[in-house]
Amino acid sequence: MTVKTRTLAPGDLDAVVAIDAALEAAARKRSIGELHTAAPWRDSAMLRFLAGAGYALAEDLVLDSALRGNPLLARPESFSSPSRDKTGDPNDWSAPRANDFERLARDIADVRLLSAKDIDDVVRIDHHVTGRDRRAYVQHALDEALRESGVRISLAARMDGVMAGYVMARADLGDFGRTEPVAVIDTLGVAPEYAHRGVGHALMQQLFLNLDALRIERVETLVAVQALALLGFFLGTGFAPAQRLAFVKHLS
Repeated sequence: MTVKTRTLAPGDLDAVVAIDAALEAAARKRSIGELHTAAPWRDSAMLRFLAGAGYALAEDLVLDSALRGNPLLARPESFSSPSRDKTGDPNDWSAPRANDFERLARDIADVRLLSAKDIDDVVRIDHHVTGRDRRAYVQHALDEALRESGVRISLAARMDGVMAGYVMARADLGDFGRTEPVAVIDTLGVAPEYAHRGVGHALMQQLFLNLDALRIERVETLVAVQALALLGFFLGTGFAPAQRLAFVKHLS
């Protein structure tokens, strides 16, 4: 379970302690074994609270990227691909391309909004990537992406008529201690048979174009330190360590 935090103000501590206790009790009733959250490393009051409440640093890195200056937007030709033309993209909210002869990363696949009917394809790709059948988790994440987020920004990429990859993301419009609109990438998956063909870059470039049109200024994600390939992918698309730390609390 993911816990959202905000900067602590004077007088907040007692209320936050009570809420944390209630949250832990509710998690136990649902057989949830871990609570996850993140907080700015300079928020000393929040860090003291998390330490006192039994949280520890997680084995995850919080990465983020400002859209302004991100290479997928600032230098899109650096991720170009000589792939075939695609039909008009109904989810392309960006300005027309200045050079009709350039092939951008998003041109290698048909990238559109993720929909509820994509669940079987998402489960299939997730099973190939993780080696586990996580239909319940994927269903919950997809439901959150499609219904609980105020702005639908999750995408699916298709090649050869089948789903080749997807990205699930949501918008936090300045909540929980952030001073600017932020998009959070929850899950990114590419089918093994389409690995190393630019699908991930196509998804990210279209996502960034859409977010830029929505005036969202920053993108954030969480990556396990052991996921070296995924970490390398995000670093290669303009992400860097954020000014936030990831924490976990194990419920016994």
